Amino acid sequence: MRKILTRLAFAACIGGSVLLAPAAIAEQQQPLAPPMAYKPVPIKLPQPVSDPTFEAFRQQLTGIAAKKDRAALAGIVARTFFWIPDDHDVADKNKSPIDNLAKAIGLDGRDPPGWDTLAGYASETTADPINDPQRAGVICGPGEPAFEDTAFEALVKATNTDPSEWGYPVRDGVEVRSGPERTTPVTEKLGLHLVRAYPDDSPTGAVHGDVIRIVTPSGKLGYIPVDALLPLATDQLCYVKEANAWKIAGVLGGGTPGQ
Repeated sequence: MRKILTRLAFAACIGGSVLLAPAAIAEQQQPLAPPMAYKPVPIKLPQPVSDPTFEAFRQQLTGIAAKKDRAALAGIVARTFFWIPDDHDVADKNKSPIDNLAKAIGLDGRDPPGWDTLAGYASETTADPINDPQRAGVICGPGEPAFEDTAFEALVKATNTDPSEWGYPVRDGVEVRSGPERTTPVTEKLGLHLVRAYPDDSPTGAVHGDVIRIVTPSGKLGYIPVDALLPLATDQLCYVKEANAWKIAGVLGGGTPGQ
């Protein structure tokens, strides 16, 4: 399972730096490779959940998050709730499902950030079936883009980059500008392909947290809105339909167990 971070944390992270999780930033010792041209790797955008009842469930989840209603949230967490931050389930079977969910996404303590995280999940329309035959019917969102892994591996090798430097545009035709200001000229538009993020550590870049600098396939630097580029993989909230009612089935990723 590829995991980087929640989209909320991702947006905050890349606003002033490269498209990396905090741990990846700490671990990265080598300087970033210089911008260079690269062969675009096509992607297919994640697809919305086709079940119309999922929309109503997301609205319910949005309301619960807005009210920070833990009791209501407990009522829509599956009894078989799982939490897989890496490669195995760490949910404490001696605790209630809601307590495990709270630990996984950060709902405990004073002014917990987990409610915003939950609202972010509720806003996502996309989800994919989980790759686990023991959890039939479970879907996890947000969905991930589809692309050829071998082509991505070749791209990373050819550009001497880290996989976490790459993301994908939210739609076809995202405009790339020559500078961080909205008044700067549009130089080109992105297609549906992987895009490399490139940090702008200049004073000008520091005051423009609403954009992110990227490298286009031609090797040129440009700027796009920070919310127009998404990570290849994020933490995911999982769902399952039980007796015609959606429940929160588990979390892939999430907080740090034992803390």
